[in-house]
Parts: sequence; C-alpha cells; structure tokens
Amino acid sequence: MADERANEAADEAADETIFSKIVRREIEADVVYQDDLVTAFRDIRPQAPVHILLIPNEVIPTADDVKPKHEPALGRLFTVAKQLAEQEGLSGGYRLMVNCKDDGGQEVYHLHMHLLGGGPLGPMLCGAVRDERHPAAGANGGRA
Repeated sequence: MADERANEAADEAADETIFSKIVRREIEADVVYQDDLVTAFRDIRPQAPVHILLIPNEVIPTADDVKPKHEPALGRLFTVAKQLAEQEGLSGGYRLMVNCKDDGGQEVYHLHMHLLGGGPLGPMLCGAVRDERHPAAGANGGRA
C-alpha cells in the first residue's frame, strides 16, 4: 500500500506542467473561465484574433491518455468553448483543435483545446504531410 502511494505521488510530481500552475493561479495568465473541472485562458502567442486555451484542471498528458473517468471534464471543455465563443462574438464560426504528441504539434503535455476565431481561419493544415498509405492525405490543402 505504501508503495502504491509513493508511485502515485511520483506520478503527480511528473504530471506538473505550466498549465497546472495556471490552474492553481501560481503563474499569471489571462484566465477567462475557471470552474472545478476546467480552466480557460488566452494564449500568450495567439495564432488568431481570438485564441483561448481550454484545459482540464486534472493533468491528462495527451489525448492518448484519456480514460472514461475524464469524460465529465472533456465534455465540459466543449460546453465552455461554446460559451466563450459566444462571449467573444464568434458568430461567424470558430475552430476547436487538439494536438496530440510531437508529430501532432503538442508543445505542453497537458491536454488542451485551442479555441480559435475572429475571422476566416484558412485551411486546416498548411503543407499537410504526404503519406503513401493514404494517397489523398494532403491532396486537398488540409481541407476536411
């Protein structure tokens, strides 16, 4: 039992991220929403006129680490994203994006959703990766 608790404590220490510090308000950020499950704040390097990051308060490193117990927080991400999009005046549309691991462009290993909007966003991917297993990949300029 003591070994299990030690392993859990080690896992929690390994899960420390800059985002978890924002959740605890140990690092200053422009927080636009916070409740018991999720926190949302403006990206410090915005890629669109509106660029908000939404994160579960519990550290989930990547989308590959999602478990059924995370469903309430992940569902909340979407409802909060909709609420924030309305508050930000994104009636013309917006994009929600989640990156997973290095090849997916994930920079912080604390699952997060990007809410992007404020004007036309262009294609999903610029210079999509070609994959011979899927010849159509990248053929449409990243448009789904």
